[in-house]
Amino acid sequence: MDFDMRAFAADLCRFASTAGEEAAAADFVEGELDALGFETYAWDADPDLLADHPSFPDDLDEADVTGRRSVAGVLELGGADEGESDDEDATDNTPTVVLNGHIDVVPAESGEWSSDPFEPVWGESEGEEEGDTGETLTARGAADMKSGVAACVGAALDVREAVETGALDLPDAGVRVVVEAVAGEEDGGYGAATAALANPYPFERDAAIVAEPTELSPVVATEGSLMARLELTGRSAHAATRWRGEDVLPRFEAIRGAFMELETERAEAVEHPLYGEFPVPWPVVCGTVEAGSWASTVPATLTAEFRIGVAPGETVDEVEAAFRARLAEVVADDPWLREHPPTFERFSVQFEASEVAVDEPIVAAARAGLVEAGLPDAEPTGATYGADSRHYVAAGIPTVLLGPGTVTEAHYPDETIAWEEVESGREAIAAAVGRFAAEYAAPDSEGYSGSDSAK
Repeated sequence: MDFDMRAFAADLCRFASTAGEEAAAADFVEGELDALGFETYAWDADPDLLADHPSFPDDLDEADVTGRRSVAGVLELGGADEGESDDEDATDNTPTVVLNGHIDVVPAESGEWSSDPFEPVWGESEGEEEGDTGETLTARGAADMKSGVAACVGAALDVREAVETGALDLPDAGVRVVVEAVAGEEDGGYGAATAALANPYPFERDAAIVAEPTELSPVVATEGSLMARLELTGRSAHAATRWRGEDVLPRFEAIRGAFMELETERAEAVEHPLYGEFPVPWPVVCGTVEAGSWASTVPATLTAEFRIGVAPGETVDEVEAAFRARLAEVVADDPWLREHPPTFERFSVQFEASEVAVDEPIVAAARAGLVEAGLPDAEPTGATYGADSRHYVAAGIPTVLLGPGTVTEAHYPDETIAWEEVESGREAIAAAVGRFAAEYAAPDSEGYSGSDSAK
């Protein structure tokens, strides 16, 4: 079966695989991988396993994970022991690289789109020079990150072809390439966390590339986030006698202002060499606010939900403590709040920050892969968002983000990716896998880190 990457990406984008609705998309990917000659694996999110994970609520049950299906395909390539996988020790030394992408997407408000979000549209965009056009794909998930999944499949097949034709000369151990299409990344990483904690494969994993939309630059640090809900209680009164009430809105404004001041202070105090380019390295956003019950009544209740950035090297617990302390200062200055203290509690999922060393072999291989694909070498950087990479890093699997597209298109109406960049991403990822297997993972290489960290 020939692989049509365009058709694969477009077909995958047709699935409205929002949270809890990933199973059909996973089944599609599994079928495609099987037809392409991959050995396939599948797993569902495990509520008991995830309930003990710091990213997830501790009251998860079966209903929370229904439909959260992830799949993978494995290629065993080259090596003196190829074809002898029934021998438990035959592939122990085979360097294994995971190419990971998520198949879940955020919801799409169709009224904000110029076309059906789940009906892919191929088009053209003007380049920087007059007359320079490039093909684009527009659909929910086109950039974040179903085209990245397609690039991973294509890259694995390119490595297989290179091995079969002799274009890639590997050590005796060969290379094992795993392509993962996981569920639930947008709301905590259900599929990746399960795979990291309960390895679904009969082998260990040495390194991973997560094909998030990084504009084909290697990202080695991802930010964490605290999700916390603030609740305030005031006292209602008729608007005509508002002085009888206790309005929650000025109190909320004081708290939000204090949190934004702390954001500014943290930007100066919490330094990281990979985050100097960001105007706000550790953002604080109040994403939702609900207050009051009637236009003619003093608002007596308020619920607000915050997303607070966590720097690499910090923990969610540490950042939560800092914001709780700042909230306590506001409460101490307000007699009403002292008598009616607000609550500030976690909700949903939490993202721990994550980082790998810039000299990890997989990072060096990613940079070398870019150059081999004819792209500029790029210094490793950090991202102000979280990603599934953190689950693999926590499991001892060095992981780098490298993929086509830009995060500025993620979650946006008319989400679009330049197809030429997907093709380049496929080439760069394939080259990175080949370089990792042939050079950095070779047992006699000075850059070899082996599988000990992952085993």
